[in-house]
Amino acid sequence: MVGSGLRVLFCGINPGLLSAETGHHFARPGNRFWPALHLSGFTPRQLKPAEQSELLDLGLGITNVVDRPTAQAGELSRSEFAAGGENLVKKVLAYEPVWLAVVGVTAYRAAFNLPKAVMGRQERTIGPTRVWILPNPSGLNAHYTLPKLTAAFAELRAASSMP
Repeated sequence: MVGSGLRVLFCGINPGLLSAETGHHFARPGNRFWPALHLSGFTPRQLKPAEQSELLDLGLGITNVVDRPTAQAGELSRSEFAAGGENLVKKVLAYEPVWLAVVGVTAYRAAFNLPKAVMGRQERTIGPTRVWILPNPSGLNAHYTLPKLTAAFAELRAASSMP
């Protein structure tokens, strides 16, 4: 779900099994991506994963670092992350979103071999695209409650000048 003219391209780690089965990003019911996206002001209402195509009309898109579905991201190899990072750079250079928002600092670190990267705005750019790291919205990421996730997403929304 990528197109031209995006303000923000959100990038998940890889599809979970349910996402692969349905073809919808962040499809697992416990995933907090869709609630955080709405509560932070990116969407006028909470979209369902099956409504992901509506994001394009809002100047938003979704992709993944790694395309291979797994039950857990920990099943991915370093080489898969490295190859995924290379493919993501090509995609970003082709579409030139204003922002790339990677959801998951561990995935960002692995994909770009930047072990000390932290959440938030990054100094690095990919062509003209600025980079932001958001917390992983998976229900397994207990460190980030929905209010904390929403606040992190809202910081990016403010930086991206989204209404």
